[in-house]
Amino acid sequence: MPANQKYLTTSIGQRVAKLTSGIIGGYILASLIHIIIAQLVAEPKIVIATSMYSIFLVWMVLLLLPFLFKNGWKALLWYVLLIVMCSVLVYLLKI
Repeated sequence: MPANQKYLTTSIGQRVAKLTSGIIGGYILASLIHIIIAQLVAEPKIVIATSMYSIFLVWMVLLLLPFLFKNGWKALLWYVLLIVMCSVLVYLLKI
């Protein structure tokens, strides 16, 4: 059964924004989350060892989230804001 046309995105820019935020932004955000966790725990080697598997699981969820937004640019904006916030947090935790 084909998809209903009114639910499909017709703009190529919207598709690119959703794909970019999902693939690239999701991976960066998943990595930053694991870096923050590694800085907060007493044994960061354990987090680094298990992050090989858990980054993939978190990335799968973050890959699907932009497709729940109606506007791809808003999804991209949220991901960029979250990446900046996590990057600042990583910087502040290193100090």
